[in-house]
Amino acid sequence: MDNDKKFSFKKLIELYEEMLSVPHRTEIARELRDEDDLFLLLVYSDMLGIPNPAFYYTLELYPFIIEKFHDWHLRMGMEKSPLDGIRCC
Repeated sequence: MDNDKKFSFKKLIELYEEMLSVPHRTEIARELRDEDDLFLLLVYSDMLGIPNPAFYYTLELYPFIIEKFHDWHLRMGMEKSPLDGIRCC
């Protein structure tokens, strides 16, 4: 019986968190997209001519984020990649 109370309380907390987050889903998605855009800017900043002190550490991430970069430049309104070194289209 004690296990049933824990389960129902846990379920109640999950339901409460869901109710709080429903009205803000678009805001949360926008914030996550903005964070992704900032991350891409930091990773590709050296190619854009902005000095990046962490270039050495972000270099190994390039193969994993090429698809995200493609989605980003399309979302920013660029038909083709703005970087000469990356041809994703």
